Amino acid sequence: MSKPRSLVLPPRTRARRLVTARGDFAVLDTAPAGERRGTILLLPGYTGSKEDFLALLGPLGEAGYRAVAVDGRGQHESPGPRGRAAYRRRALALDTTAQAGALGDGPVHLLGHSFGGLVARSAATLAPDAFLSLTLLSSGPGRVARPQRIRVRALRGALAVLPKEQVWAATRWLDSRGEEPEAADPPEIVGFLRRRWMRTRISQLAGAGRLLLRDPDGTAELAALRMPLHIVYGSDEMVWPPAELAAAAARTGAHHTVLPGAGHSPNVSHPEELAGRLTAFWQRAGAPVRVGTAP
Repeated sequence: MSKPRSLVLPPRTRARRLVTARGDFAVLDTAPAGERRGTILLLPGYTGSKEDFLALLGPLGEAGYRAVAVDGRGQHESPGPRGRAAYRRRALALDTTAQAGALGDGPVHLLGHSFGGLVARSAATLAPDAFLSLTLLSSGPGRVARPQRIRVRALRGALAVLPKEQVWAATRWLDSRGEEPEAADPPEIVGFLRRRWMRTRISQLAGAGRLLLRDPDGTAELAALRMPLHIVYGSDEMVWPPAELAAAAARTGAHHTVLPGAGHSPNVSHPEELAGRLTAFWQRAGAPVRVGTAP
């Protein structure tokens, strides 16, 4: 989970509903400063939301990009059904394709953080013509590290038998490593995190967790994509083993970025540096090209 440090909307950013053929989605839509150089669709991770990208939206807008962060179905402020089938891989990929089309800017650059990377990879495979490039931020085509798999299994098991409020309290305790969580975060952030947790559908949390635990290695899937690919993560990444992410980048021919000192959420901890690396990649990825080949 990413935890925003501030809830203040960046300049030229508005919270709105994105109406698509597959329903309405809550988004944060940042207009570019000056002439638009491209449009980015950003997908958040497990237990996260569009607010995970608040610190990144401003720098992307200043660089000339329209940046749109979205709550997926059943996630925070986007409605979602209770049924298990609604949170399968293909359904989420179809949502992403519909979101890209509803932006009205033609093919867009797609970025997925953590679990959002799994969804982004599926969407790019399903509808490659909808996207100019694919960026996996702190997300891999392989399995998450064992400690994270244990954590996801425990969370899914708890949600099946305990009230959501109790699971929230236990999760906060674990995140703080036993310290008093209220002392660590400003009250407005604590309040936001709780609201986000309570608003997110249990079906979404269970379905996304199931996909994280069962997702097969997608390296071959990525290598077959005919679009520029970027794998970027922090040197202190802990959810996916960094050595496996580096190997996946080498095997797929992806552009490979490691941000020194960053952990699982460079979008929160290193937004300016991350934006610079992303925009440099997107400048070279203005049209679909086979990864690893000359333009």
